[in-house]
Amino acid sequence: MPEFVGAVDQGTTSSRFMIFDHDGNEVAKHQLEHTQILPRPGWVEHDPVEIWERTNSVIQNALRHGGLSPADLVAIGITNQRETTVVWDRRTGRPYYNAIVWQDTRTDSIAAALEREGHGEVIRRKAGLPPATYFSGGKIKWILENVEGVRADAEQGHAVFGNTDCWVLWNLTGGPDGGIHATDVTNASRTMLMNLETLDWDDELLALFDIPRAMLPKINPSSHAEAFGTARTSRPLRTAIPITGVLGDQHAATVGQVCFAPGEAKNTYGTGNFLVLNTGTELVRSQHGLLSTVAYQFGDSPAVYALEGSIAVTGSAVQWLRDQLKIITDAAESERLARSVDDNGGMYFVPAFSGLFAPYWRSDARGAIVGLARYNTSGHLARATLEAICYQSRDVVEAMEQDSGVHLDVLKVDGGVTANDLCMQIQADVLGVPVSRPVVAETTALGAAYAAGLATGFWRDTDELRSHWQQSKRWEPSWSEQQRADGYAGWKKAVTRTLDWVDVK
Repeated sequence: MPEFVGAVDQGTTSSRFMIFDHDGNEVAKHQLEHTQILPRPGWVEHDPVEIWERTNSVIQNALRHGGLSPADLVAIGITNQRETTVVWDRRTGRPYYNAIVWQDTRTDSIAAALEREGHGEVIRRKAGLPPATYFSGGKIKWILENVEGVRADAEQGHAVFGNTDCWVLWNLTGGPDGGIHATDVTNASRTMLMNLETLDWDDELLALFDIPRAMLPKINPSSHAEAFGTARTSRPLRTAIPITGVLGDQHAATVGQVCFAPGEAKNTYGTGNFLVLNTGTELVRSQHGLLSTVAYQFGDSPAVYALEGSIAVTGSAVQWLRDQLKIITDAAESERLARSVDDNGGMYFVPAFSGLFAPYWRSDARGAIVGLARYNTSGHLARATLEAICYQSRDVVEAMEQDSGVHLDVLKVDGGVTANDLCMQIQADVLGVPVSRPVVAETTALGAAYAAGLATGFWRDTDELRSHWQQSKRWEPSWSEQQRADGYAGWKKAVTRTLDWVDVK
């Protein structure tokens, strides 16, 4: 009998495959980065073919590293960078254009026009999202309008769209030779095209973006025994394995952090930060700049909804210190450098490289470093970068408490940045609540594995999953209330300096 579940985690900067046992422990993994293509200011792209090739490679290598064969896997789950948009020819599998990444801002004029023409309220009411460069709908429209031949092929049913979950699923299940063109409710809820109440593509929303319905994948529950087909490619999976779970990355992390009860929340620290609060089967509409979204849907059960605060640039700000400024050689060095000073020295860094997401939603904002004095050093900049991660999360927590009335007693955290102990201590200090990291900090892949395993009966129910969660480390607040108030006031002042920088037409 197969004893393990695999999970494809196709993220913004890398793709990996992780294998878990019945207790939710990591058995094996392999990870490869892919190229970040930056053709113009504000444009961010990926090569879909490279992503698929890297996905193939990490599956093969993870199995080999674990001494396992495909026959040892009961099922596979898929999780992915959301909103990143791929349009390809279903006849050949050839992408018409590079994947347009969720951070990309080229569609700011499309979002501004929708708002200006009075369509923003329709999108908020039906999709739970504001018109913004973040989401997939505008990216599809841009490709249809700017890449030769795509609209004609789309109208004939040849050009199809998917976020990267859909692209990976289609290729895993055969590609041009009968590949499954499907997604799940969580990824569909990030397009500005799905009605949150019907859980289906909405004709009025499609008309606003002038997108042919034939381009779009079938929407399935996040966990289902038969909805996503079977991995059957000759490389690397020569044994047919059911694909039974698909979740966008932040929804997968919510499942991996076992936030199954209304009022439970998690914050994932990756390229960006994403704080998700379970609101149960009730659709809560935000009045304070958050997103209403689907948290997950298991089988035939009703969808569970969430409020989400999405922050564009957090971990990628540390990458910026490494790759652009070259003041550190790896992410771990950011902590050592930040510890070389006692505080930020009056410096604030607002990394609004792609505008500001929740709760501001200002595509006109751009990054700023303020409060500089001759006294400041690279240590202060490293410290200000870690603080920016934490202050942006506080912005979202404040909005979430206003929307839901839920006051966090503890913040569950996961993702790569949680390996930075100083950053997590700053987070506890900035929020004034304890911060708790689980034993398996990379909960995105774990959540995809849980969704796949639930569909096959590998795990009995969510109560069994909850029993697997264990705390690895906890950080308690150490700042005084005055320190906390003064620091946040400085942050809010710094944010105002980033606004109205870009003219959005």
